[in-house]
Amino acid sequence: MDRVASVILGGGRGTRLHPLTKPRSKPAVPFGGMYRLIDIPVSNCLHSDLSKIFVVTQFNSASLNRHVSMTYAFDAFRDGFVTVLAAEQTIDTNDWLQGTADAVRKNLRHIRPSNPSDILILSGDHIYWMDYRGMIALHRRSRADITIATYPVRLEDAKRFGIMQVNDEGRIVEFKEKPEKPDDIKGWELSGSMFHSENFDTDEPVVMASMGVYIIKWEAIVGLLAPDTGSDFGKDVIPSAIRTHRVFAYPFSGYWEDIGTIKSYYDASLALTDPQPAFSLHDPSFRLFTRPRFLPGASMREVYMKRALVCAGSRIEHGAIEHSILGTRTICKSGIKIIDSVVCGADFFETSEVLQYNREVGRPDVGIGGDTIIRNAIVDKNARIGYGVRVDPPRDVKDHDGNGYAVRDGVVIIEKDAVIPDGTIIPAP
Repeated sequence: MDRVASVILGGGRGTRLHPLTKPRSKPAVPFGGMYRLIDIPVSNCLHSDLSKIFVVTQFNSASLNRHVSMTYAFDAFRDGFVTVLAAEQTIDTNDWLQGTADAVRKNLRHIRPSNPSDILILSGDHIYWMDYRGMIALHRRSRADITIATYPVRLEDAKRFGIMQVNDEGRIVEFKEKPEKPDDIKGWELSGSMFHSENFDTDEPVVMASMGVYIIKWEAIVGLLAPDTGSDFGKDVIPSAIRTHRVFAYPFSGYWEDIGTIKSYYDASLALTDPQPAFSLHDPSFRLFTRPRFLPGASMREVYMKRALVCAGSRIEHGAIEHSILGTRTICKSGIKIIDSVVCGADFFETSEVLQYNREVGRPDVGIGGDTIIRNAIVDKNARIGYGVRVDPPRDVKDHDGNGYAVRDGVVIIEKDAVIPDGTIIPAP
């Protein structure tokens, strides 16, 4: 696979994931207690023997750039790299990246020296395990110019995706990006029974959706991404290419989740605590790589736990944790209850001098104060939550922004670096 270059797209502003994307790009959002979303596509590439990896960034990219450079530094004896391509203005282009295709187009000059025969294009905010070697083999066996990874979705979900019609040969003959009306894809339905697996089980009609995973021949991509060919793969490039190039589908039936909203992020995160999670962090055949940390094991004194993931460096004095994730360096004082929540942890431990300063200025320590109850929430990194705080949104709570927090889809998000004083009730009564 030495002639396949992988390009991971950092995405746009991520407004639907706000406020998690307020200080960072989507691929830099924490996941699973100790990882970031970008670790998933990079790990998939490395497990697939793909080691020439470009990460294209634009919005809020500082933390993503830092994470990639600190995590994926290959030694001098390995012919590979993971490099960040930050959006830039040049003599030829004086605007920023306008879409997925434009992001690749403006970086072809950086990719060309790696002498690729094909380019694998990936999104940086999807959750799935995939060995791309099977897709690459199909791409070459079919003599395809473009191969698109596809996933079956129910008709009611079709408007969220690019939908395609595939003939018996596996060739894509029609493509519609996010169809608004069912009539737009009438006759494209297939039986869900064709795709039964442990991750997908329905007999309802389904349609084939693009996963945003593409393999494109180098010779084809140069022409397909000419300056006047549009800025987006789904809206512009793929519909046009179907008429002029060989475009094939690669069916995928494993677990796959597009992290596009707070609710999808929240649900996918808590699904990691299932007894048999569809996306497992404990599969020895597919390890998720990330930046190494030199932290002690989690310390717990008197703690009741049920369906919980607690990461290294955490300290919990006394309390209960149920159906929740506690990220690295999560500090919880006595009497806490954390239920149905994702706590992202902290980037640092506070020294004794800082803890004393907190007392002097009346500021809560980083972590979760004693006698605090947190339910249906996401607590972003380095939050300072005081004593006796109540985070427990009612079922009918409406989306709104508060001081240091936001509510989206019934979930409270405590913002990164937020300070929540003692006795605060969120959302406010």
